[in-house]
Amino acid sequence: MRQVKISKWLASAVVCSLLLAAGCANKFALRFTPQDSTTCRVISETERSIKWEGSLPEEPAFKGGRNHDRLEMTFAQEIQSVDDKGNAIAKIIIKELKYSSIVKDSSAFEFDSSKPKDPNHPLAKLIGQSYTLKIAPTGEVTEVIDTKEAETAVRKGSVPPGIALRLLNSEVIKERHGTLVLPDADKNQLHIGDNWSSTRTFSFGMMGSESYEKIYTLKEIKKVNNHQIAVAEMKAIPSSEMAEELHKEQTTGVFSKMFDNTETYSGQLKLDLTAGKVQEYFEKLRTEWVMVDPRPDPNKEPAALKMAATRLYSLEKID
Repeated sequence: MRQVKISKWLASAVVCSLLLAAGCANKFALRFTPQDSTTCRVISETERSIKWEGSLPEEPAFKGGRNHDRLEMTFAQEIQSVDDKGNAIAKIIIKELKYSSIVKDSSAFEFDSSKPKDPNHPLAKLIGQSYTLKIAPTGEVTEVIDTKEAETAVRKGSVPPGIALRLLNSEVIKERHGTLVLPDADKNQLHIGDNWSSTRTFSFGMMGSESYEKIYTLKEIKKVNNHQIAVAEMKAIPSSEMAEELHKEQTTGVFSKMFDNTETYSGQLKLDLTAGKVQEYFEKLRTEWVMVDPRPDPNKEPAALKMAATRLYSLEKID
């Protein structure tokens, strides 16, 4: 009997040794526990700019400028329930809010909940309000369940609630809380060097829409305060999967064909494997379009139009 037990122990030891030599697989998934609460800060920015260069007439039409919108929201995520597939019903409570807008290089709007000038402003009314989501273990927000109370509150503000209602739009909420998508359940056991991907589409107005495949590669796993923290780098490429669909929908802008285009889209993820929570996530897309006068005056510097767009997203666990 003792010999049998020793043999089992030796067999287990051999298996463990082989796993350590090969590198253990790590489960990349969010884990939810009822009544658990996490405080996070999310930041999103969009920027569009136009710049004219070279020999141009002195006319207002040739004046450039920059539009910029920035949202910073601190929120508590309270898990109300979890189903047998790991999907969670989460209540999102807005704790702090900052929002600013620049139009043609001039400040158009600014709000900071830490120093509100008008406590009855619709954005001030959002503080303490909540909405409810259904979140998958991949991080995808599969459903926005309820925003009614928050919508009712902001409608009672002192000015039209346009900006506040946009922040409560279902698609905007899904993007705010579900931009990062982890591997599906059948593909979430990863070793260092493994990768997974997801797609994201952006609209650039008259320049059309572009879809990207975001490819994440697991770079390292480090131990921090007895937690295993996985670090993955993201590099995105134009998505061939979505290209045909975008073409069918004719979302590619006719103007974009007249420009030379360059773009960079990258990011980084720090995932707490021990807790099953995102510690930090960041991604940034920068795309530029340039068009130069094909028949310039040989005695003058060629005229050129440069357009650019930036999309930034950041999520950080702060408690």
